[in-house]
Amino acid sequence: MNDDTARAMASLTTGIYVLTVDDGAVRHGMSSSWVTQVSGEPPLLMAAIDNSHFSNAMVTRARAFALNIVGARGKQLEDYFYSSQAKRADNLDPFDWELSPILKMPWLKIAMVAIEARVVDQKVAGDHTLFIAEPASVRIGAGERPLTSLDLDYVYVGGKNVIARDRTAW
Repeated sequence: MNDDTARAMASLTTGIYVLTVDDGAVRHGMSSSWVTQVSGEPPLLMAAIDNSHFSNAMVTRARAFALNIVGARGKQLEDYFYSSQAKRADNLDPFDWELSPILKMPWLKIAMVAIEARVVDQKVAGDHTLFIAEPASVRIGAGERPLTSLDLDYVYVGGKNVIARDRTAW
C-alpha cells in the first residue's frame, strides 16, 4: 500500500471494539475496528479479521464471537488488546468478564455494550476474512459515547501498517 493510499484509508473513521471468542479450548480477545452493520432485517454485522490472526481460526471453529463496544471510560481495553501484552492465547485475565447467555462468548464487563453473535457466512477478502454474524443477545452497559478511531493517536490500515495521527491537523 503506498503512502497516499494508507493516508486515505486512515481517514475512514471506525468504531473501536474488542472482539472476543471462546472456541472451547481458549478464550481470546483482539482489538477490532473493521466492524459494521450490514443488514437491518435480519440484523447482521460484519467483522473483518486478518487471515493470519489467532482469532480468525478460533471464530471459524466456534462459528460465533462477541463484540465488546468500547466507550470512553473503557479506553484501557483498546490500549491492552492492541498491545504486545495481548498477543497470547488466553489473554482476558486483566479484565472482568462473563460468558454471554446463549453462545457462551466472553463479554467484557467494562464494555459499554456487548453483543454475542452467531456467524452465518464468511468470505475471504484479500488478507482478511469477513465474518457476517447475527446477534443472539446483547448487554447494554454504561450510557457513554463510543470510542472511535478519531480518539486514538494511531489508526490501523492493514498488515503491519499503522498511521500515526497528527492531531494538530484537525
